Amino acid sequence: MSNQHDSQHDSAARPLVAGPDDGPRPPYPLRLDGKVVKGFGRGSSELGIPTANIPLSGLSVGGHEDVDSGVYYGWAGLSPSKATHQHPPQTQNAKYSHLSSPLQETLSSLATEDGTSEKGAVYPMCMSIGWNPFYKNTVRSVEVHIMHHFETDFYGSHMNLSILGFIRPELDYVSKEKLIEDIKTDIEVSGRSLAREPYARLRRDPYLLEFEGKGEVAS
Repeated sequence: MSNQHDSQHDSAARPLVAGPDDGPRPPYPLRLDGKVVKGFGRGSSELGIPTANIPLSGLSVGGHEDVDSGVYYGWAGLSPSKATHQHPPQTQNAKYSHLSSPLQETLSSLATEDGTSEKGAVYPMCMSIGWNPFYKNTVRSVEVHIMHHFETDFYGSHMNLSILGFIRPELDYVSKEKLIEDIKTDIEVSGRSLAREPYARLRRDPYLLEFEGKGEVAS
């Protein structure tokens, strides 16, 4: 059952990093991949925080059928597209406003080491797994927020996810404003967590850019 998140909660009091400093521990990293499809249409229009959605037939993440609903962080590999070439991960774009400037610069400098290739590109991500009780979803879903500004969508691209840690359980909310506040904190926590060297180096995991033979639905 989801916890009710009320106006007494202070996001500023939340820890600003998640996971041990020496790197992810079992069961992480967890892997999930699938084709990016149009989702519920709420991320951009209602929340101002766009998400990429992956269709699921049941839910098994990294072979774990019982993965907890909640918010996670890690790296997302996108197959080559107009979006990855127009806006490669090392592009510093002021239009992305959900991370503090120093943290944006840190993640951008990490991405500069790798850049974009014909194989695709790797971006930092924050994601939710669950029912989204505020919107009363009737199916469990995966919604991925890539921490980067895109002016071109990438529907139809394939996405490989390397999930490196858990941030918090799924919550219900008394208002949309409290939901947005927590999501923005989730994004900052994700960025700070991924900027640590043991997590940053995992952006080079070859799996993230392996797209050949991948199917339409999550696996």
